[in-house]
Amino acid sequence: RMKVKQFRYGSDNLSYLIYTENEAVAIDGGAVEEILDFIGSAGLALRVVTNTHAHPDHTPGNQALLEGSGARLCDHTALAREGGISLGNETISVYPTPGHTTDSVTFHCNGRLITGDTLFNGTVGTCFSGDLKAFYRSIRRLLDLPADTVVYAGHDYVEYAMAFARLVEPDNRAIDGYLAAYTPEHVFSRLADELKVNPFVRYNDPEMIKILKKRGVATATEDERVQGVMHIE
Repeated sequence: RMKVKQFRYGSDNLSYLIYTENEAVAIDGGAVEEILDFIGSAGLALRVVTNTHAHPDHTPGNQALLEGSGARLCDHTALAREGGISLGNETISVYPTPGHTTDSVTFHCNGRLITGDTLFNGTVGTCFSGDLKAFYRSIRRLLDLPADTVVYAGHDYVEYAMAFARLVEPDNRAIDGYLAAYTPEHVFSRLADELKVNPFVRYNDPEMIKILKKRGVATATEDERVQGVMHIE
């Protein structure tokens, strides 16, 4: 059965390895040395190197991983068009999730999502593509998955995100529990957690709608509420 291991690099970037008993796929593999050490100690063959999107802070490890392992580089947009990638006898699903960038994708295996800069733990990415509707279609696609699905993001922004969430919803008691469960050594959340604390995905929650109304935001339609939460300051 496929497993996921997280590696930290830079100030807040996160790399991932999806692996079986003997094969692995590296995603946003900037933590080159740590990934190669783990592969070596676990007796794994790195088959594929790929990315959640092409921003340079997510791709710096690609060449070194290829040279250190004999893996092949797979274009993430091609994987999304194909619908997934095989690892042993199992399949990692790959979804196009445009919005942060036009080429953003999300990887899904065994109830775990590797979301890059689309959905963070506690916040969402910046919509650099300018297509907010596409961005929220991507986020809705992820939120439609089972509530216990784990979110593994491209950066650790948890403390900043919860500080902002507390400014938006100072009476939201779920924030305390979310922070209590946070550790920099293993950064994750579940979709159910995000729907309790992440202001940018709570646009249909009655409490968030009250807050938007107090701010003078139109709330009659979901699109209006999405626009409202994305412009909260």
